[in-house]
Amino acid sequence: MFLEGLDMAELPKTYDPHAVEQRLYPWWETQGWFHADSHDARPPCCITIPPPNVTGTLHIGHALQHAIHDVLARWARMRGYNVCVVPGVDHAGIGTQIKVSQHLYDTTGQSPREIGREAWLEAAIRWSTENGGTILRQLRALGCAYDWRRERYTLDDGYYHAVLAAFRHFYERGWIYRGERMVNWCTTCGTVISDLEVLQEDESASLWSIRYPGLDGAPDVTVSTTRPETMLGDTAVAVNPRDPRWQAAIGRTVRLPLMDRPIPIVADDYADPEFGSGAVKVTPGHDPNDWEIGLRHSLPVVKVIGPDGRITAEGGRFAGMSREEARKQVLEQLEAEGLLVGREEHIHAIPRHDRCETVIEPLPMEQWFVSMRDMADAVLPWYREEKIRFVPDRFRESGIEWLENIRDWCISRQLWWGHRIPIYYGEDGRTVCAFSDEEARAAFGDTPFRQEEDVLDTWFSSALWPFAVLGWPDAARFAYAGNGSVDEGSLAAFHPTTWMITGRDILYLWVARMAMTAKEFVGEIPFQTVLVHPTIQTKEGRRMSRSLGTGIDPLELIRVYGADATRLMLLFQCSPNQDIRFDAEVKDNQLESSFTGEMCRNFCNKVWNASRFVLMNLGDERSYALPAELERLDDRWILGRYQRAVTNVSDALERYRFDEAASELYHFVWTEFCDWYIELSKPRLRAGDAVVRAVLLTVLEGVMRLLHPLAPFLSEEIWQQLGAAGEACMTSPWPEADPARVDDAAEATFSRLQDLVRAIRNLRVEANVGDRVQLRPQIACGSAEDAAFVAEVAELAAALTGSAAIAMCQAAPPQSLAAVVGTLDVYLPLEGLVDAAAERERLGRELEKARKELETLRRKLDNESFVTRAPAEVVGQARARAVEAAEVVARLERRLASLGDGGS
Repeated sequence: MFLEGLDMAELPKTYDPHAVEQRLYPWWETQGWFHADSHDARPPCCITIPPPNVTGTLHIGHALQHAIHDVLARWARMRGYNVCVVPGVDHAGIGTQIKVSQHLYDTTGQSPREIGREAWLEAAIRWSTENGGTILRQLRALGCAYDWRRERYTLDDGYYHAVLAAFRHFYERGWIYRGERMVNWCTTCGTVISDLEVLQEDESASLWSIRYPGLDGAPDVTVSTTRPETMLGDTAVAVNPRDPRWQAAIGRTVRLPLMDRPIPIVADDYADPEFGSGAVKVTPGHDPNDWEIGLRHSLPVVKVIGPDGRITAEGGRFAGMSREEARKQVLEQLEAEGLLVGREEHIHAIPRHDRCETVIEPLPMEQWFVSMRDMADAVLPWYREEKIRFVPDRFRESGIEWLENIRDWCISRQLWWGHRIPIYYGEDGRTVCAFSDEEARAAFGDTPFRQEEDVLDTWFSSALWPFAVLGWPDAARFAYAGNGSVDEGSLAAFHPTTWMITGRDILYLWVARMAMTAKEFVGEIPFQTVLVHPTIQTKEGRRMSRSLGTGIDPLELIRVYGADATRLMLLFQCSPNQDIRFDAEVKDNQLESSFTGEMCRNFCNKVWNASRFVLMNLGDERSYALPAELERLDDRWILGRYQRAVTNVSDALERYRFDEAASELYHFVWTEFCDWYIELSKPRLRAGDAVVRAVLLTVLEGVMRLLHPLAPFLSEEIWQQLGAAGEACMTSPWPEADPARVDDAAEATFSRLQDLVRAIRNLRVEANVGDRVQLRPQIACGSAEDAAFVAEVAELAAALTGSAAIAMCQAAPPQSLAAVVGTLDVYLPLEGLVDAAAERERLGRELEKARKELETLRRKLDNESFVTRAPAEVVGQARARAVEAAEVVARLERRLASLGDGGS
């Protein structure tokens, strides 16, 4: 069914991307072309999109990621695959909890504790239902062709069941345990957070040097710290065992200032002999590295900062103070005792919670953990043997290193929003894993019990994503396919998925964990290829952030440039580099300009105008037969170049070089098709040439299919007008290059023609002759082959240069400008084109001015004082200007010489 409402007579004069987008997307969706059925006989291709936060909105990183998703999905569909793209959202534990709690406080004035868990959860479900899913609607605006019937949510019934099933499996295998380890603790939000939620940015801070007095003849030790309040919990001083300064001190003790307790000097490789005194304070209770030192040396753990961010009773006289107040008091006391020996400014990374910007407190706490060693060992062969391909491959290597050194995973969070840990405690001391209160009641009988208060880390549920969204563990019940239906063959048909497209920041916390859970639960890789896309930064290389005023709303880009131009501007900049300096001027989160955005919008307009020209000249006829053999050079050339474009674009997409695919299409369409072939087609169209119509139609239709994955709206709108076979561009087959149409000889000849045309055009400019004036160039040939070439291309060259005719000559005509093109001497006779006397007078004035400028520059450069004292950059600029001025003088002298002396 073709798209209704199009005027098949001609395209509108001006391309209106928004009108096209609003009409086409609902039509695609209504036709069911986004849908995938597991029973389809075509080979499967599946992507399960990284689930954005349910309450999130589209940012520029999402836009790039999903432009890539949609390019690959549309490309695969056109290549005959049964494409299944599963969209969905993550419940985003802490992010949603913060937003809901703030909303409820603003509307009721109550904190979560005042509201109570059950009432809070009911309100949270209502709020997330009303406000969630915005980002998925925004992905439609970008043109993403996803199977929206299969949309999943990490808190939907089926997914919740999968999470509980995974937890029980790990628990029964003995991999889930409760223990004390170092975690990231947010004192404001009152919960553990993942490493990904810790924002590490360099900040300026004071580095304090403190003297620890030696005991029993041990030397005094000076240590440096940016957190002097944590010294209250020091249990050792560490020095490097190979540092000769401290050899004699190892094993001896110093006095911990303010706390007056002896602590040992231990030898540990962590201490850096190049930093300060080479000695470091060791606080196992408040630093991850110190925690590891403590384990190696069996040091006691003293927690002097509590979960509320205040000094504990272990901090003695400082107990009850905030971290900030304690720091101030500790420094005052140290100074009073003469133990504060130095202070300097120090730039270092301070860990903050990315949600509330509170400084993270590393704390050893009793939490729920997953033992990861066995699972990591099970998937290491996949990484080492490249069973999962990583693009770029260096991320596979770093993944191996991470898996080899993996640590156990803290999976508990002190929140209400999320998957509540399915552990129940009986008053009789038993602990039971159960899916529900009813199951727990059956296990405990009459014994009272309670459920664990904590919820699971959001990344625990996300780790199951590729197979859980396809129905695991019960595809007959949970392989959702829209309208309440289930496609129970989904897991078997679409897993392993084809691509996982993501950023480098979650390769370990998410991608590696998906590999481990897939190995454990379905026994196969979760995805064939992990494509790691670049991170977008500002033009200056800063992090893009709305809070910093440097963020760009992709919907604003779509509003200004249109969806296709927005996609293209992102893809043009998607190079192998892992950081994109995004080409846009942004102020206070508002787009001011973008060179690439303007370029891509202009390209879309160029495609539209070229297509409109072709369609207007085709008339109502849409089927012109392309001859098997083509006589004309320009026809053979453009069809050969089109075959090469098909090959190059396909190859670029195969290599995930989206920038090269976009550049190849841009160059072919703008330069070769529009600037050269369409220009040559105009006189032939006026003459009613059917072959040129067939060539134009063939190339334009093929270009629309090549363009479709990158710019789907524009290509579909034009394709619908072409009357090509099939219902839609998005369901049409991907072009295949025809080697028989590649004509190396034609390309070589046409390349020479292009050089000739450029030379004649340059002579027109040099002679200052207007575009409407017809030229009569002459060409001197040095061989029979040259003469044959000129005879072959003369008509084409004349058409492209606005020449009445191009003739051959034996010698230079009088009063002419000359250019050399390979073995050809090209002349432009000026007689009849310019008033020789007036032109000599004008050129004389220009020459006099140019000579004066050149003389001034040469005097400056001959001045030794200027050359030796001026900045090198200024001297270099003066030399470059002198070279340019000399070239201008020489060119003007040649022009005057070509006009003769005026005596004849």
